[in-house]
Amino acid sequence: MTTQRPRLGSLSAMRAEKRQSGDKYPARLFPVQHEIQKLEDELNAFNDRIAELENEGHRGHAMEVLKANAIDFARQIDELRCELAESAPKDAPNGKILNSRPKI
Repeated sequence: MTTQRPRLGSLSAMRAEKRQSGDKYPARLFPVQHEIQKLEDELNAFNDRIAELENEGHRGHAMEVLKANAIDFARQIDELRCELAESAPKDAPNGKILNSRPKI
């Protein structure tokens, strides 16, 4: 007999509600942020499917493949976020790193 995790609700449904409350980034204006959102949606779908299969007691190679794919999506998201952070201007007001030389 396998133990099942208690389900409090669909994680993807909660994430979808949260995402709908905020505006999505238009792909034309914010291509990297848009790609991150697409990857996050796919990662959430993988995580939900993995949880469903684990609750049904599935084990084996297929589960390992799903988990490896989920890890790959997370890695891609991290890489894109690093690109955004590296490309952010260093002297931006929100960046808190300002030019240290005083203006004369």
